[in-house]
Amino acid sequence: MASFQDRVVGALRLQAATFEDVEHDPTAVSQAAMVVLAVGVAGVIGSLGYGLHAGSAIVVILFGLIGWAVSSAVVWLVGTRLMPGKNTEADYGQLLRVVGFAQAPGLFTVLGIIPILGWLVRIVVWVWTLVALVIAVRQALDYDDTVKAVIVCVIAWVIMLVAWAMVGILGFGAAMAGGALTS
Repeated sequence: MASFQDRVVGALRLQAATFEDVEHDPTAVSQAAMVVLAVGVAGVIGSLGYGLHAGSAIVVILFGLIGWAVSSAVVWLVGTRLMPGKNTEADYGQLLRVVGFAQAPGLFTVLGIIPILGWLVRIVVWVWTLVALVIAVRQALDYDDTVKAVIVCVIAWVIMLVAWAMVGILGFGAAMAGGALTS
């Protein structure tokens, strides 16, 4: 079993063996949570020059943790119920762990604080994280090919996008009904 630091570096290097190691270690949930939390803090620091204040920072970090838990569940459901492979045997905890570690490239969002380069850093980190997620999903769901993992990630992303849009619409509607957005 690799150390926490080795696992983070392995995830950053997109090493399939790292995701396999994390998948099979039930005690790695707290490590995955630390990665998600650290990514949230890095993102907050990287956004400091863009008007982010302390209250928003806490919300960003909290939503990162909630998003991790919910997106892991969606990926698990899509991958095990809708599109299982012939060797797929995964539980929610396995997806929770690998999806958490797949967020490791987000640690570099701290560099978003660099003027002019911040947007480029965010794009590189976004693509890097997406690739890590596909590898993590492929390993956790025991797929024989990467294309199936890509499809699962796309379907899960669409489901999450619709869900967050609904939450946003409902939140806006509730705010309107409560008079919070009226002058």
